[in-house]
Amino acid sequence: MATVPSPVTSISPPKSKFNEKISRFETLNPPQNPLSLLPKCTSLKELKQIQAFTIKTHLQNDLSFLTKFINFCTKNPTFTSMEYAHKLFDNISQPDVVLFNTMARGYSRSNTPIQAIPLFSQLLSFGFLPDDYTFPSVLKACSSAKALEEGKQIHCLVIKLGLNHNIYICPSLISMYTECNDVDSARRVFDKMLDPCVISYNAMITGYAKCSRPNEALSLFRELQVKSLKPTDVTMLSVLSCCALLGALDLGKWMHEYVKKNGLDKYIKVSTALIDMYAKCGSLEDAICVFENMSIRDTPAWSAMIVAYATHGKGYKAIETFEEMRKAGVQPDEITFLGLLYACSHNGLVDEGWRFFSSMSDKYSIIPGIKHYGCMVDLLGRTGNLDEAYKFIDELPIKPTPILWRTLLAACSSHGDVELGKRVIERIFELDESHGGDYVILSNLCARAGRWEDVDFLRKLMNDRGVVKVPGCSSIEVDNVVHEFFSGDGVNTVSTSLHKALDELMKELKMVGYVPDTSLVFHAEMGEAEKEISLRYHSEKLAIAYGLLNTPPGSTIRVVKNLRVCGDCHSSAKHISQIFDRQIILRDVQRFHHFRNGECSCGDFW
Repeated sequence: MATVPSPVTSISPPKSKFNEKISRFETLNPPQNPLSLLPKCTSLKELKQIQAFTIKTHLQNDLSFLTKFINFCTKNPTFTSMEYAHKLFDNISQPDVVLFNTMARGYSRSNTPIQAIPLFSQLLSFGFLPDDYTFPSVLKACSSAKALEEGKQIHCLVIKLGLNHNIYICPSLISMYTECNDVDSARRVFDKMLDPCVISYNAMITGYAKCSRPNEALSLFRELQVKSLKPTDVTMLSVLSCCALLGALDLGKWMHEYVKKNGLDKYIKVSTALIDMYAKCGSLEDAICVFENMSIRDTPAWSAMIVAYATHGKGYKAIETFEEMRKAGVQPDEITFLGLLYACSHNGLVDEGWRFFSSMSDKYSIIPGIKHYGCMVDLLGRTGNLDEAYKFIDELPIKPTPILWRTLLAACSSHGDVELGKRVIERIFELDESHGGDYVILSNLCARAGRWEDVDFLRKLMNDRGVVKVPGCSSIEVDNVVHEFFSGDGVNTVSTSLHKALDELMKELKMVGYVPDTSLVFHAEMGEAEKEISLRYHSEKLAIAYGLLNTPPGSTIRVVKNLRVCGDCHSSAKHISQIFDRQIILRDVQRFHHFRNGECSCGDFW
């Protein structure tokens, strides 16, 4: 006799805990209010289970339920949750402006912010008037999507509706323009405000800071104080970043005192910004002090300290700090590894660099970004592994940027590899042929090899393409004023006290062994004397000379340069530190150089 199979119900899978909650809810409560389970939802899957319950009880079209479902989906938006929210939204026959605002706010914080724009158009087509909450959300979406033209159109509507002085909308307009790199339009919005509040000041100051216009940002900060408006933690984050950009240590210290006086150091982000500011202003000791006095250290704080050690040439200390971070149970992020790779790059730690790079994805599931790839190229290039660096770039899983190839071009120049340098610049020109520094680096490389035909060709190419070299610029802060100097200042000018002092300084340096490296001046038609004068008035030397004249004996001279320090200036700074018993801290585009007693912290590995 055939065996009778067991009923299907006897082998049904066990219910999930969430299903059990709903089952208990159905048993113990009337089925008219499933929303009591909504606060317990932790995923979209669980939300759908509650929605299924509303369908079962014929409440699926209830506006209050749908509104709360959409609120859940937009609270922490993902692509999937926003897609689901939009489906729910489309099922509502007569959505109100509040629902539009909720959807727009969700899109503005998602990875698809541009979707808020057609939604806004739909709002207008329904005959609704946007309110104080609509415009900020849509403008934030334009900011995230870098949708400047759409943002301008929305700005026109703001003016048309007479809302151009609205205290909620104006800060959003300012942020939109600055995020779209139109800071001057942002300033026009700000200047037309009748009585800007601290939020508007924050938006404008942050915009200037992001666009690397620190002086305007600091000017607005002073204006804010004159008006007796109380700065917030957001204000101080931007102001401290401006101090860092300028390398203005004294001003940064004043800001630190202001932070403490106003109790803003309770914010971890502000303390982290202080670490970053002190490190970028050349005071590693102050950065360490802030870090050690923090009662709570999150991932950004640890990362800031690791980056600080790395940029100041303390590679092993950066790695040691990372180990302390791991022992403290704090998870690293992409900035942490950027600092570690930077540390390896500037200390020639190839094996350690590869280990950290591999562990990013293998151990911590962090996908490397373009800056991490750049650090690896720099590490391989500095240590002479040029072919390996070329292969590394060529086999990247993403399209290489010009910056990656430029990093390798600089390494080719340092190691005198003309042929590889020519191959690299071809790859650069495929992506961008407008950067003057590329032509100059290869031209100088060819000149050192005596290949003057290549030098002439590159100079002609620069002229034909209208490419201009970025001039060297160095700054120094004295008595809370930042002074800037450009390479060449003084070559064709009447001698001033600064130029005379620099001329005398060079004579004194020669007496203790300094020899101008005229091989760095690549003009065949120039004589040795002309080449020496050209080197003498480099921006770093002018800034250091100004510091010698205008700061007390024995004090530290801090200089910031926009480009990489040249070999001759590096050599002269070492001699100056020894003769005048001064510490000179020079921050160039690559790293910090601490000159003391005739030596540099980089160990000439720069």
